[in-house]
Amino acid sequence: MTPSRILIALLILAGLAGMLAGGPAFYSHMLYLGLLLSIGAWLWTFFIARSLHVERNSDARRGSVGDVFKERFDINNGSRLPALWVEIRNATPISTSGSRLLTSLRGHQKQTYAVRMWLTRRGSFPLGPTIVTVSDPLGLFRIEKRISALKSVTVLPMIFPIESFLSPPGLLPGGQVTRRKSTDITPHASGVREYNPGDPMKRIHWPTSVRRGQLMVKEFDQDPQAEVWLFLDAQLSVQAVQPHDEMPELPVEDMLFTRRPKFTLPPSTLEYGITITASLVHYFIQQKRSVGFVAADRAYTMIPAEHNERQENKILETLAFLEGKGSLPLAALVGAQSRHLPSGSSVILVTPTIRPDLLIAVNDLQRRNLHPVVILLSAASFGGRGGSDKLEAQLMERGVPVCPVACESDLAKTFSNFPATHVSKDIIAWQRPKLSHLI
Repeated sequence: MTPSRILIALLILAGLAGMLAGGPAFYSHMLYLGLLLSIGAWLWTFFIARSLHVERNSDARRGSVGDVFKERFDINNGSRLPALWVEIRNATPISTSGSRLLTSLRGHQKQTYAVRMWLTRRGSFPLGPTIVTVSDPLGLFRIEKRISALKSVTVLPMIFPIESFLSPPGLLPGGQVTRRKSTDITPHASGVREYNPGDPMKRIHWPTSVRRGQLMVKEFDQDPQAEVWLFLDAQLSVQAVQPHDEMPELPVEDMLFTRRPKFTLPPSTLEYGITITASLVHYFIQQKRSVGFVAADRAYTMIPAEHNERQENKILETLAFLEGKGSLPLAALVGAQSRHLPSGSSVILVTPTIRPDLLIAVNDLQRRNLHPVVILLSAASFGGRGGSDKLEAQLMERGVPVCPVACESDLAKTFSNFPATHVSKDIIAWQRPKLSHLI
């Protein structure tokens, strides 16, 4: 009990006891004073709580792991009474930054302050709830308001820079146009068809439309460069993770004049696999390559190959919500999708498996004239079972490029040096133009 409450309680008890004992009018004055202060303090707190409004605004609704997210808190006192004690508590699951204690908020006054949060986990997080606690000047009563979250922030996986990577065979010159219709405009027009609702106006071929008396749109074939498909192994039984503590929350305000600490990924094969996949998607999209994505988490996910920034955002948002609780083995996932991939495409398998069925998946891809590349996470370094070295040797014997990744590896350096390491001479020949294509 606070000293103010003790004092008011003594006033009321002493006044009441004096009145019952037939004492002088002084005791009744003490009782009335105590009751008056109590009622006035409660009414003060009630009206302040009812008229106090808190809004949370942010310029962006998404970010990436390792980024700093900025948010603004607007506190408006709509009453004429001053709010002398207001506590703002940020109950957002991603961060507790933003909690403040305001001690002087005059009537009809608005205060604003900015908060910076360091994003350390991927996923979608509500910007709230916000818990507001107000009190009277004497500190007798407190009223707590819980404001539900109205907005959320989506945290995408972290992307590390890749300077170069093993060039897929589709870069070879002299390729033929893939006779498959494309939803994007390419340099390879194949014909015209009737206009369908939803077709963009820029695809209308006006001379043909005038000649036929109806709207006609142009059709395009896919670009001759081979597609790049990324398969992420999200099967629960093959994942491994070391026991670790959650990364402590660091106040961004303390980093303004100090060196920003280096962000480290959790020692989990799933988190490493998601980050690697996101980085490769970003790299190939920057290289103007068509990228597709396949994974089997709780639900089967297949994103058709495209080569624009919208495709990158689509895949990164899918990766942000991946849980790694799938039941479909990678070999079954590859077998179900490989028959639908264009011949000559590159298929990058990101997996921590040590099971020999990975060799079956690779054989299936090679038999269909697809070019597999394996990003093999060393499960033993993440606290799982060993066996990656043997599987890596068997893949190399089949002429498959393998990039081993261990826990706490420098991913940017590992992948930027990948074309020069763990690749045989036969595999490097992928990147050499064949003279027969140039004749």
